[in-house]
Amino acid sequence: MWYVNQRRELLHTIKIRKVAYLGHVLRHERYELLQLIMMGKVAGRRGVGRRKKSWLRNIREWTGIASAAELFRLAKDRQEFTKLTANLR
Repeated sequence: MWYVNQRRELLHTIKIRKVAYLGHVLRHERYELLQLIMMGKVAGRRGVGRRKKSWLRNIREWTGIASAAELFRLAKDRQEFTKLTANLR
């Protein structure tokens, strides 16, 4: 039982830190290249098979926000994004 609770607590900490880091990266100008990479599309055809879980897809699932554009817009407002981070599932 102790092990299960520790894992849940660890997962919750990871979720909070990942979402908070995304907000940090999207708000600061010095991460402009990283922002372009996150928002951009890769040219070419997609490979066969199921897509792997992406870092951004995890965050979208945890926050309940369907589109990445909405998530990026929300991250620009620090207070709203802090509320979102505090209410993670």
